[in-house]
Amino acid sequence: MKYNRFRTSLHTFLAMGLLAGVMTACTPDESASGLGPAPSAEMVQFTATPNADNANIMTFTNQTPGAFRAVWDLGNGSVQEGQQVEGSYAMEGDYTVKLTVFTSGGYAISSKTIQIDQTDYSMLDREDFNFLTGGADALEGKTWVFSPVGPMNFGGPPEAPSSWWSQTLDAQNDCMKDDKYVFKLEGFAFENQSGGAMWGVEDGAENVCATHTPVASTWSLYEENGKTMLSVSNGETIAWADGEGTYEVMELTENRLHIRKVCCGGSGVRNYVLVPEGYAPPVEPRQVQAIELEDTFEAEGNVTWKKENLTLNESYDNPAPVPINDSPKVAMYVKQAGQAYEFANMFADFDYNFDLTQNGIIKLKVLIPGYNDFTTAQGEDWAIKNLLPQVSVKLQDGTAAEPWANQVEIKQQVAPAQYDKWVELSFDFSAFAERKDLNRIVIQIGGEGNFIPGIFFIDDIQAVTE
Repeated sequence: MKYNRFRTSLHTFLAMGLLAGVMTACTPDESASGLGPAPSAEMVQFTATPNADNANIMTFTNQTPGAFRAVWDLGNGSVQEGQQVEGSYAMEGDYTVKLTVFTSGGYAISSKTIQIDQTDYSMLDREDFNFLTGGADALEGKTWVFSPVGPMNFGGPPEAPSSWWSQTLDAQNDCMKDDKYVFKLEGFAFENQSGGAMWGVEDGAENVCATHTPVASTWSLYEENGKTMLSVSNGETIAWADGEGTYEVMELTENRLHIRKVCCGGSGVRNYVLVPEGYAPPVEPRQVQAIELEDTFEAEGNVTWKKENLTLNESYDNPAPVPINDSPKVAMYVKQAGQAYEFANMFADFDYNFDLTQNGIIKLKVLIPGYNDFTTAQGEDWAIKNLLPQVSVKLQDGTAAEPWANQVEIKQQVAPAQYDKWVELSFDFSAFAERKDLNRIVIQIGGEGNFIPGIFFIDDIQAVTE
């Protein structure tokens, strides 16, 4: 999607990055050893030709002698590369097109202004624009608010899910609950109506109610590297006040906007789900049925394990292939050292709630290596600070704002005499049969709240009646 009027800082950074890559490749010594003369801005030449069928679509052709690379900032929020590129301009007005060329002697930049005489409303009548803004008939634009039922997310590594993902709006800070965001088609205007404060960063402190004064801003919806991106200008943001308002659009429909942002130096990700103001997202009742769970880590199991701060190898050579477990492959469960891994676990979410009157017993086999350090104590004050020779199975409501708050948990200890051997453990949840709101299984080995690393092996996980 390239029909955008407004340039975002992201594109500027991309262009600067392209320049930096070439600038670092040329040194004075290299210039003196036979490279061509440095180009000047006057040498940079290009043409801008309107499309014969639509004057709001322009073809730009680089005509600079000796240029082997051309990078274009089209002035409409799009940055492209190539000797000939095409730009679309739905709105009337003046646009500054900047061309950066690279020759054997260096690089040079030149720009020219193109004028679009009339707005082409047919280019604005697009499904995605209409979903976001309400379309041309919505003179006041379309107001989006956070989905009251979630999911929302304020953390977690980008390559893995986080149990925070299921948070609802009620679980958020008060200064976030009243946030509203207005998108208008006219002028691509964006309004941040956050009531004077946003959850985010202020004076170097994170996770605070940051003072917010709205400024005039615009939105841009565009394609980049195969992804649909949404950005807002002039330092405005959505949901998290950090001055960097660029997001990947995961879903955009009439009643749902899901945006995603990689943050924290690339080490984390934030997801936000918004709905139109006044819209009540439907809540589908969940079916209640017996747990269907079987995973031998050899044949394909009927469950997908997610990891939270855990390394899990689901096809590892059995370190002790003798009875009671002589299967060739098992899973290796690795808890790393440090506070960041104090809640390491594996978990599975189900699309139904559990009927614990059937298959209410979770069985598994575990091998606790004796080479683990169960002596050193380091961890949270509220926790047992040692690594524990323990397996915990928890059942949670994965759709709740805080799934752990109302969980049921059974712990089993493995005695030192059973180290380095396969042991079969049973976790009988039939006593909790009255609970019909549980839909997540969490397996945690080594305890929680301690900072000690550990290596464990697990196999043959199943749900049975007895």
